[in-house]
Amino acid sequence: MPRQEWTGKEERQYEHIRDEAKERGTKPARAKEIAARTVNKQRAQAGKTRTASRTSTEDTSAYRRGGKRSHTGPKGRTKAQLYEEARRKNVQGRSKMNKAELERALQRK
Repeated sequence: MPRQEWTGKEERQYEHIRDEAKERGTKPARAKEIAARTVNKQRAQAGKTRTASRTSTEDTSAYRRGGKRSHTGPKGRTKAQLYEEARRKNVQGRSKMNKAELERALQRK
């Protein structure tokens, strides 16, 4: 999955993240996805990409977060991530909702 535009360091990071995920028991395809998303997000935060989502550039980096938000449990996604999903699904009144309300609204849609 390493890309042509990735540097040698980014390719090594990808391989390290992929291998660590596999060691934790993650399926190989999911491990590759996790690694690629992590490296691409870091590239976006560093300004190395032409386009980047708001959540990629404004969210906490993977290294600072340290797996605190692995999309498991009730605190899985940030309010910004929930809001973006609500926007994509055209949830009415989303701008006035707090995180818990966004989660409930998305469960209904």
